[in-house]
Amino acid sequence: MATPNGTLRAVRMGLLLSQDEFARAIRHAGDQAGTPNDASKRLVQRWESGTTAVPRPVYARALEAVTGLPIESLGFPPSVLARVSEDGRGGHDLQDSPVGVPVANGSPTTQAAPRGNRSGIWLSTYEYVSSGRGNEVLTGKHHVVLLQHGNRLTGRSLPNASLNPDSPLTLDLQVEGSTVTGTWTEQTASEGYYRGARYFGAIQMLAEPTGRRMAGKWVGFGKDFDVNTGPWELRLLDVSTAKATLDTYNQPPTG
Repeated sequence: MATPNGTLRAVRMGLLLSQDEFARAIRHAGDQAGTPNDASKRLVQRWESGTTAVPRPVYARALEAVTGLPIESLGFPPSVLARVSEDGRGGHDLQDSPVGVPVANGSPTTQAAPRGNRSGIWLSTYEYVSSGRGNEVLTGKHHVVLLQHGNRLTGRSLPNASLNPDSPLTLDLQVEGSTVTGTWTEQTASEGYYRGARYFGAIQMLAEPTGRRMAGKWVGFGKDFDVNTGPWELRLLDVSTAKATLDTYNQPPTG
């Protein structure tokens, strides 16, 4: 059974692009790079549904150009991506086992079903210490669109919805009851204080019974290659992920 690529869908929605607009942007990126492709709305649907497990290299390069993220951060299975780099195959002839489902003796094992659905628009807030600015405690905030598929929860910040401009945030999480665990990635602005550095790490939170708040801590490496940690919170703002709702929250958080 194909596993939906919620990460890619979240990234696309975070860019405020329809599937048709996303395909058009991928074609344009290919033309700009001198490697034309035939991306279509149908192909985007196949990627997002998991029917096509991984894009061919010509599409992978265009996807990176459009999203500003490396292909391994777009929800495609790492094992399949490795095979693409080794033998040059890809696209419609490759499938993979469901993402996030452990395999034992060649068969997927059963995981507990998540409680409720956490898809929607969330306010993401985390704190970190800036050693280069006198150990000042700073706050990062983003409006993030989260999408849940089974036990997997993926997210991407909206393009203009960060306190720090041009610093997109992505989340790849797994839900086990009230525990939410996974990874985060933030690409800092090229002209900002961190000069375009890409930071990533782990995150674990506990979801409140109301389903409207998750809180916990992040861990990741710092500018001086030390390991840091700090609080992280997600608060539900709207359960809708319709384009009109995304447009409403496509602005920096206040307060």
